[in-house]
Amino acid sequence: MDLQTLFAERIGGAKFGESTEIYKFEKIKRAKAAAKAARPDVELLDFGVGEPDRMAPAPIREALKKAVDDPSNRGYADNGIREFKVAAARYMASFFGVTDLDPDTEINHSIGSKPALALLPLCFVNPGDAVLLTVPGYPVLGTHARYLGGEVVKLPLRRENGFLPDLDAIDPAVAARAKLFYVNYPNNPTGAAPTAEFFDRLIAYAHRNNILVVQDAAYATLVHGGPRLSILGRPGGKDCAIELHSMSKSYNMTGWRLGFVAGAKRTIRAFAEVKDNIDSGQFKAIQIAACAGIADVALSEAIREHYRRRLEKMVRVLRAAGFDARMPGGTFFMYMPAPKGAGAAEFGSAEDASQYLIREQSVSTVPWDDVGAFLRFSSTFEAKDEADEDRVLAELGRRLASARLRFD
Repeated sequence: MDLQTLFAERIGGAKFGESTEIYKFEKIKRAKAAAKAARPDVELLDFGVGEPDRMAPAPIREALKKAVDDPSNRGYADNGIREFKVAAARYMASFFGVTDLDPDTEINHSIGSKPALALLPLCFVNPGDAVLLTVPGYPVLGTHARYLGGEVVKLPLRRENGFLPDLDAIDPAVAARAKLFYVNYPNNPTGAAPTAEFFDRLIAYAHRNNILVVQDAAYATLVHGGPRLSILGRPGGKDCAIELHSMSKSYNMTGWRLGFVAGAKRTIRAFAEVKDNIDSGQFKAIQIAACAGIADVALSEAIREHYRRRLEKMVRVLRAAGFDARMPGGTFFMYMPAPKGAGAAEFGSAEDASQYLIREQSVSTVPWDDVGAFLRFSSTFEAKDEADEDRVLAELGRRLASARLRFD
């Protein structure tokens, strides 16, 4: 049997598995392992972690413990329990002032945002359709659109535009073929937060071109210095957008795999139709546990404050080292131009800078070279308490100073 001839072209066909290219996150993983082996007594300062550093709040964990032992929670959840949909509607009202969502027809749970983004192209994309995707960013929706024969059109997020896509620069011929427009605000990796004006322009653009906006709102509660916004709360938003929310970032429930999608009845029905033929729902006990905290603003605000405090300290440390560090509008990430060199070393890319910092200083970051050379520092680094947090950041400052970074 010649298995190599059976692979689908969408994943490489007969050449699947033969590429020697190494994904950047694998390069980071290998570089961290090498740094630890070379300097076992030196602490690795990991600012590349993209997930919360704390456990989910106690009320949610306690609710899970109780729900696990309830025999009524055994069995498949299919398209979700009504209690979670009702709690999600309360969440939308409490955090974003969106009060007109019908939990029975305009909300559906998902096993996290990643599967939801993979499912949505199955609802809308035919071969030859275009999908608009902001970069740098999360590629999952684009990957699955490409699997289906769709064309992925990348829209660059530039600092001079506030890391918002330039709608006027989109080719009208492309817009005429587009079905989906993926955005993610607050944005990973740039940390940009949305404005009401941007959402309104995006809504007008979507209506004008008959495009469904897919707003990935995984970081929607982590906003610093501005209001929390939902595109569904803007005039006309629900008619042209589907919004994805995740428990991972708002409530430190990374790994629990729970989120929901919200939008117009017909859009949610399409999502539920496809989802029902792919999975059998998230464990009911996890959905019940989320109900214990999902609409609790105080719980989520305590988590947001944890990251805000750390980010403000990071700005001071990074600016002292020469970075053009700025407080992000949202998320727990800080995104800034990468250094051009360090001492006698020259960097041709953000990846070069990232690898140098791991190799020479045992400092891990994530590089992005999609639209210029940028590094992403995360405030989710490991620290036992606030005093230890200050120690880690002071050590970061010392290492960066010794690197003699150059930015021009």
